[in-house]
Amino acid sequence: MSEITELDPEDKKIITLARSVRARNGVAEGAAVRDETGRTYTAGSVALESLRLSALQTAVAMAVASGAKGLEAAAVVTEADTPAEADLAAVRDLGGAGTPLLLAGPDGTLRSRTGAR
Repeated sequence: MSEITELDPEDKKIITLARSVRARNGVAEGAAVRDETGRTYTAGSVALESLRLSALQTAVAMAVASGAKGLEAAAVVTEADTPAEADLAAVRDLGGAGTPLLLAGPDGTLRSRTGAR
């Protein structure tokens, strides 16, 4: 987790929250987003027969449903090495192209920090 220590405390927090929801719910991915007021929303991936959403799509949807007008940052904890295009699109839709997306492995190690371009 050495790279995470270089992040600001609020970014560390959303990685920790994303990691926690993944472990607590036993899902493939965990995500957390921080809205323009500093509120955080967490979610795990949804894998129902009739509905499939990534953890990040679900967290963004929860933020929107709660009245968020924008995003300051997003984090996803996953086995994947790169963020999915659908995740980038969801973050971009609410936060804009410059919104930071933090991608971390299951152990919390930051793999990448990109804008949602």
